[in-house]
Amino acid sequence: MHGPSSSLAGLRILVTGLGVTGFPAAVHLGERGADVIVIDGDATADVSEKAQILEVFDVDIRRGPEHVEALPEGELDLVVTSPGWRPDQPVLAAAAKAGIPVIGEVELAWRIRGTNDAKWLAITGTNGKTTTTTMLESMLLAAGLKAKACGNIGTPLLEAVLEPGLEVLAIELSSFQLHWQESMSADAAAVLNIAPDHLDWHGSAEAYAADKAKIFHNAQLACVYNCADEVTLHMVEDADVIEGAKAIGFTTGVPRPGELGVVEDLLVDRAFIPQRYSSAAELASLDDVATATGVAGSRPAPHQVANALAAACLARAIDVPGQAIAAGLQNHSLGAHRMVTVAEADGIRWVDDSKATNTHAANASLAAFDSIIWIAGGLPKGADFTSLFADHRERLKALVLIGSDDSAYREAIAATIPDLEVVRIEPALAVDSGVPKRRGEAVAAAAVDAAARLAEAGDTVLLAPAAASMDQFLNYNTRGDLFAEAVNSHLER
Repeated sequence: MHGPSSSLAGLRILVTGLGVTGFPAAVHLGERGADVIVIDGDATADVSEKAQILEVFDVDIRRGPEHVEALPEGELDLVVTSPGWRPDQPVLAAAAKAGIPVIGEVELAWRIRGTNDAKWLAITGTNGKTTTTTMLESMLLAAGLKAKACGNIGTPLLEAVLEPGLEVLAIELSSFQLHWQESMSADAAAVLNIAPDHLDWHGSAEAYAADKAKIFHNAQLACVYNCADEVTLHMVEDADVIEGAKAIGFTTGVPRPGELGVVEDLLVDRAFIPQRYSSAAELASLDDVATATGVAGSRPAPHQVANALAAACLARAIDVPGQAIAAGLQNHSLGAHRMVTVAEADGIRWVDDSKATNTHAANASLAAFDSIIWIAGGLPKGADFTSLFADHRERLKALVLIGSDDSAYREAIAATIPDLEVVRIEPALAVDSGVPKRRGEAVAAAAVDAAARLAEAGDTVLLAPAAASMDQFLNYNTRGDLFAEAVNSHLER
């Protein structure tokens, strides 16, 4: 299965899921003559348009919970799985037991890229992946390269590798995607940071980190690590790379040779220049990072500076000039629900960082502000919040607590800031005067009203939940949207 046009006739392949990954995989495999079966446990969603396309290639679609509990009858040559499917899911566990190869989107895309010689610049980490990926794309475009952000953001990787004319792919990869990766050989790869996350999927923090580290396997030019995160350095040290690949660090402090960092409010390069031991090349300014992250005129948050430096490392690995780094940052706009100022009124700033779905991301959000009314809560995913409260006790003025389970937050508060003012938004809040409302809408409105009563001029009301959203909202995007709607409604009263 190598190259975009080689025949797969005679191969019987199972694809799990009809979503963003599964559907294009099934189409491509069907186009190349494979006997494809697609299974999906959801029998209620409208997939009629997808089904019509797949019927052209005689793809066998099987929907319903009964189809995801066991392998279909008959021999299978390969299973292509979607990132959301855990390795212990019955079908995948059965495939592993039977010795049937299981791969994911990344491995499939690498195998079928064929003569497509677009460079692969790959990014992973617990937090900051999307921002770093879009910053990188902006830098590449500023350099005049035909580039696209893809993978876990925007265009599926499987579609991007088949798109003609692209010169560089800026690829965001999740731990789920990397778990099934075997042979990818990125031109350059970066791990931004590592903190325990998705432990329910991976089983342990060690397994999670091991999957993240797969991004460095067979790296050709550069392995980029965070100087402030020793785990990422150890990943590079342990990686089996192509001979000649360099270890490149990034730091928000003054860089050493082999690193990118900050000197006198300038982003500088001491890694990709001949005189790295005696000088540094100017790439951009902190003002450029501020513009890139929507806070022009202010000092950018440290984690955003780190994201910009990581993107610059990858761009410089393929010889993007310094002026394109600055231009790319100046042209960049931050994605939705990532430290976005929703409104400023009466001296109070309202900030949406709904994308902060774990403690590591929330820590970066809290570090960016003083006097904070913090809106937090949701599905904690087994996290411990003690250090979060301890590290920011001087910043926290009050906490507005949402989510269906507040026990982990309560325990952390009792151990660190027992006198912190806490307003609990009851999880049952979904009915107003007997008229049912969307639970998320009601919760967001109540949280904003509570925060408004607590906030004074000089305060920041920060939505950075440090938890997943699905207990009360469809996803983090919906959570952020409803927060913004509630803020605007409150200010219009």
